[in-house]
Amino acid sequence: MAKYISTEPLPVGVSEAEFQCERDGLTIRGTEYRRAGERLPIAVVSHGIRAWQATVRHYAVALAEMGYAAYTFDFCGGCAPGKGRSDGDSTDMSVLTEVEDLLRVIACAKSRPYTDPSRVLLMGCSQGGFVSAITAARLGEEVEALILLYPALCIPDDLRAGRLLEGTFDLVNLPETIPCGPFLLGRRYVEDMAGVDAFQLIRGFPGDVLLVHGDADRAVDLSYSQRAYQLYRERSAGTGGSRTRLEVMVGGGHGFTEAESREVIRYMREFLA
Repeated sequence: MAKYISTEPLPVGVSEAEFQCERDGLTIRGTEYRRAGERLPIAVVSHGIRAWQATVRHYAVALAEMGYAAYTFDFCGGCAPGKGRSDGDSTDMSVLTEVEDLLRVIACAKSRPYTDPSRVLLMGCSQGGFVSAITAARLGEEVEALILLYPALCIPDDLRAGRLLEGTFDLVNLPETIPCGPFLLGRRYVEDMAGVDAFQLIRGFPGDVLLVHGDADRAVDLSYSQRAYQLYRERSAGTGGSRTRLEVMVGGGHGFTEAESREVIRYMREFLA
């Protein structure tokens, strides 16, 4: 569950509008934040599993203030019960279906007459961070920069250990559905990720990367972002030009408080300046 959901009014000059697009017959519903202008760079902000787009609104609004056309959306089947507005069931959702959702939202954002399709920033929290990192690796130079908050790169390791959020399961005798608190996932979630290496999936992205992770995160250990930082740094050393930055939120857990979120926005402003 999100620790902070902003209810502050929009800054002067920033507008808000709903949008929708489709993936495999499912409607994805989201919100666009932007100032008036032409050739606006694009930012797409992805929420974590069992969260929803309002939980990342403050980041999108901050990006809109920085001059981006910023987009949030509800993943199909990936939201907290009763919160998401997109189609789809949680039992059909996986990390890879969320990658496809994100690709459709990026395409929708690029089609707007006032956006610059050559400038795309992806940002994501937890599972949304893992999804954003996979998508950035797939798109390569089509993505300019990547911001990852406590990215859930642990998912494949957890699944191989028979862990899934609060739930456990038998990987050998995989059930059709797996309860995770009030959330029910399907076997596809496990089948899509249990056999992969998270770091191979995100390898190869050539752009700038900012990672922010709390040192008290008990859901995704800080070591996963530290390893991703080293992976992205090694790439940067080989190609030159790309920047990689890791900020450790002292005392930060899985999901940031209002004060920690404001610190993240400060990091974002510095990183994107």
